[in-house]
Amino acid sequence: MTPQEPPPRTRRQELAREWMKAVYSTTYVPMSSTEIELYLLDLVDVIADAIQAEPFSAEPVGAVGDRMVSAHFTGLETLQRTVEVLGHALLFTPELAGVDRLAEKVVAILGALAARFATAMRLDAFDQQEEIKWALLQAKQGVERTLKLSEARFHEVFGSSALGIAITGLDGTVIEANDAMAAILGGDGDLVGESLLARFHPDDTHVLTESYRGVREGVVDRFREQHRLIRSDGEPAWVYLAVSLLRDADGEPAYHVTMVEDVSELHLMQKNLDFLLLHDSLTGLSNRQHFITQLEAVHSRSERGITLYHLDLDSFSLINNGLGHATGDRLLKQTAQRLTAVVAGENTVVARIGGDEFAIVVDNSATTPGVTTMIDMINDELAEPTFVDDRGVALTASIGVLDRPSRDWTVGELLRAANMTLHRAKAKGKRQWLPYDPHEDSRHRTWADVAASMPGALENGEIEVDFQPVVALADRTVVGVAAQLRWGTWGHRQCLELAEETGLSLPVGQWMLRHAGELVARWREDAELATVPLHVSLGPMQSRDEDLVGAVKRTLDETGLPVSELRISLNTRAVLTGGGDDNVQVLADSGISTGLTAFHGGQDELALLTELPITSVTIAGADVRRLAAEPDRDSLLHNAMAALVSVVHRAGVTVVATGVASEDEAAWWAAIGADAAQGEFFAPPLTADEVTGLFHRN
Repeated sequence: MTPQEPPPRTRRQELAREWMKAVYSTTYVPMSSTEIELYLLDLVDVIADAIQAEPFSAEPVGAVGDRMVSAHFTGLETLQRTVEVLGHALLFTPELAGVDRLAEKVVAILGALAARFATAMRLDAFDQQEEIKWALLQAKQGVERTLKLSEARFHEVFGSSALGIAITGLDGTVIEANDAMAAILGGDGDLVGESLLARFHPDDTHVLTESYRGVREGVVDRFREQHRLIRSDGEPAWVYLAVSLLRDADGEPAYHVTMVEDVSELHLMQKNLDFLLLHDSLTGLSNRQHFITQLEAVHSRSERGITLYHLDLDSFSLINNGLGHATGDRLLKQTAQRLTAVVAGENTVVARIGGDEFAIVVDNSATTPGVTTMIDMINDELAEPTFVDDRGVALTASIGVLDRPSRDWTVGELLRAANMTLHRAKAKGKRQWLPYDPHEDSRHRTWADVAASMPGALENGEIEVDFQPVVALADRTVVGVAAQLRWGTWGHRQCLELAEETGLSLPVGQWMLRHAGELVARWREDAELATVPLHVSLGPMQSRDEDLVGAVKRTLDETGLPVSELRISLNTRAVLTGGGDDNVQVLADSGISTGLTAFHGGQDELALLTELPITSVTIAGADVRRLAAEPDRDSLLHNAMAALVSVVHRAGVTVVATGVASEDEAAWWAAIGADAAQGEFFAPPLTADEVTGLFHRN
């Protein structure tokens, strides 16, 4: 009997193990590695649950710092490695990918953990140092026979303490200080006789003076606060101060005991962590999270409006793939420097918000260059070649510009509009830029909204298959029916485009093929209906599908539709760019009549007619509409199309025109020798019932 395999580790367990490995060698904990991992897993649960909780609060994570200290995770590097592991892992844990303002929450969580860790460490040390205070008191009040022993104990603890300790008079003059205090303040000599008050940072002097007075006057027994002390070299040192009072034999205030813990490295690490979480590690620019925050701030306070530039480096993958990622990283750094230089002197934020995407927001002033000037400056700067192995490499960028949007716009709307404008610019080619167009934006948003709804529409059966008759132009008889997708008011061409956009081309195309095949197979069972072939035109993605032949054969097997009654037309561009040509060959070898759709008649397309077993071509609908809009039937375009039809016929291939809308168009296509056509003139796309009714009437 095969033993049951253990369940796969969760991401939280993996994080606990990474944490264990990072801190295991930094401190001694009386637990095995497995016990440490389980202990840290409980802490990971606390942290992850706090990040996902709504409303968000970093308060619960403070307990993690306490529990680390109580379990003796107190080594010199334990906290630093903890912050490094958690800071990286929490940002990229799939469980937390959808958390809003994740970077800000991670900073807050790590800050709370570090603060409570430091506090717990400090309290632990202070608890130990309470003995010192009482030892001091006993040393001064003890009897003669125990004085030497008490003083020895005092000096041992006082001198060996890792905390800085100073005993000062009520006026702040140092009476005694240990070596740790001297090291914290950066002095080589004795601090005795020096005023501790003189070491307070000027910004903290008033607050600390009042705190000392409160202890002296009995308002509080002690205080613990974080402040800055000035080192001997003039640099500030961030410290935690714990101050209490020593009284004389009569109970009167006699001395202040000041204990000091140097937390400068922790303070610096916190600042570095904040920077790393809000800035791109490669370029040093603001990252996407920080940019969003800055964009919101600049947009809300701008008096003359902002201009948002969204840049995408053209064909940057060629550099990574051809010259290597090290070269790509070098160019990204230089791009960051050059963009920063372009806007120097302006109130701007420059950010790297994606792999090779950058963004610039400019708070416009009276002297800010116009958009066109700024675009020219950016392109000129990027065009300056960078030499790599004696080869000059230059970059270009496509840019979307959102100039002075309404103050009512949210940050999400600003970024979406700039991104949409960038995509429009990229569609025009390389080194192109476009300003935001509200009309194009409205059209794009409508299209995107419909595209996003398509998976649900397919699942809910909202997409239909209609049939449009294919008519022989010679005698106007119906020689086939073409399957046409319909979704509400969206027609076949638009449905195919939406499917391509959403990645649904394969499931939608396969569903259309199977559903249409089932309907046509049913017609064959009706003796009164004429038998006509089914024409199916495929989109680019389905035309390249490696499983296309298998899908077609499964459809024929499941529906019972004969091979002779199916006509498959593949997208011409997909066949040209590779993948589709194999499908053409295998389909033809299987006995299925195979054609090309969206055919324009270019030289490369004509070559396919001699290289592949093509039986028909369907002229691109855009070309048919362009010809229909040209009234001169003797125009260059009309003559070129007539010649194209003749050339196609010489290859033994039939020609089908789609989108024919009038008698005049039908007559013209017949005159130049086109074999068949479909379009509104002959019949619109019909439902299954309507098209069978048409055959009954025939």
